This record gives sequence, C-alpha cells and structure tokens, in this order.
Amino acid sequence: MEAYKNFAQVYDLFMEDTPYCEWIEYLKKIWGRYGFTPKLIADLGCGTGTITRMLAKEGYDMIGIDIAEDMLAVAREKANDEEQNILYLLQDMREFELYGTVDCIISLFDSINYITQEEDLLEVFKLVNNYLEPKGLFVFDINTEYKFENILGSNTFAETNEKASYIWENYYDEEEKINEYYMNFFIKQQQGNFYEKFEEMHYEKAYSMEKVTSLLEKSGLKLLSVFDAFTFDKPRVDSERLYFVAQEIKK
Repeated sequence: MEAYKNFAQVYDLFMEDTPYCEWIEYLKKIWGRYGFTPKLIADLGCGTGTITRMLAKEGYDMIGIDIAEDMLAVAREKANDEEQNILYLLQDMREFELYGTVDCIISLFDSINYITQEEDLLEVFKLVNNYLEPKGLFVFDINTEYKFENILGSNTFAETNEKASYIWENYYDEEEKINEYYMNFFIKQQQGNFYEKFEEMHYEKAYSMEKVTSLLEKSGLKLLSVFDAFTFDKPRVDSERLYFVAQEIKK
C-alpha cells in the first residue's frame, strides 16, 4: 500500500487544528538565534505544502519536495489558487536533486523518521550538505524513541467528522525500532450518502539523538543544537519531538 496516496484527500482536514503559525514562528526564532536570514529554502517532505506556502507568503523563495504524488498535487493546486510561485518537485529525499544551492533546508512533521535505514539517512544528510550554501542551515525534527515507546506504542487512535473518519493502529517493534502505522480511512463521496474505505501502511524509525548526531557528523554537517520541540531547552528523557539545527561547514 502506497503511503499518503489516499490520505492526501483528507490530510489537511485532519491537520486543521495544527498550530502552523506557531511552528513557523518557532522556525524563525531558530534562525534569529543564529543571526540567520535565509532567502531560498527547500522543504523536504513538504506534504500538501502548508508550511511551504506560509513561508512563501512571508517573502521566502520556496522549493517543496515530496515523494507522494497525490500530496504534491494538493500542494500545487493550493499554490495555484493563491497565485504563488513555488517550485514543487516529486522526488525521494534519499535521492533529491536541486538546480543549485539553497540557503536553508527544512524537514518538519517527522519526515526524517520515514527514512528507516541508517545508510539512507546518511545519504539524505550528505545531499543536504551538498545543496546548502556555505554556512547554510539545516533544521529538522524527529519523533523520539520515548514517543514511539510510550505515546504511540501499541495504541489505537480514531477521529471522525462529517467528511471523513479514520482508525489509526500502531505497533512498535522495540528491537527494530520501527513503528508501523496501519490506517483505515472512510471518506465521504461527493455523490450519494456513502463512505469509501481506504487502507494505508506507514513506517517510521526511532533514532536516538546520539545516532542522528553521529550521522550528521559523518555527512560533513556540523551539529549546532538539539532542542526539545518549540523551546530552546535541552532534550528531556520524556521529550516527544526534537529539533536539530545543523550547518554546512565544508565549502
């Protein structure tokens, strides 16, 4: 089952309570902390492009990259509706290619956790290093091991509204550190009073802070900071999301 194929139809619907403005403000605070003012930004794993579009509205030149064609179709449609000039690329972040270097690369909403092999994650970091301008920043987040073990684990979540509903089952393999998401969607069809069922499987890997740090160093990037999400505090044992800030140093 292809991840985010059918979910693209309802992704924004179920994410509408996400405080996107706060995520943007936190990102800008990180840049400000390092006296950094990017102009051209690439968004790895941009999904339906909400963060990408919001940054574009603030004057940043944006490139959105995602492997899910259906998610990008939604992103392009919304950008066109808002007359935004955003370059969207259908690419796997493990093999992404840009036409030149960028000032900053971001990857949010635990997109990095979808890279389930360490060698692949190292390749992502190498590509980031390759496409960053000298002293450019790479800002990304991850779901933590604590979150997979204690929050998601073997739990089931559900949500419903007039347009759609979902049942989201989790299974976390502590040995492999892989979380399986089994998702059932029931999406109301435009004609007739009925819902169509779709299924998707998603996989995310839990990486320790030490492992991510090691891979960043191997890629040639310099780790500047790791924060407990949406703060500038050090990571806690029970942190659910971490933000990493790394810098290009080799050019």
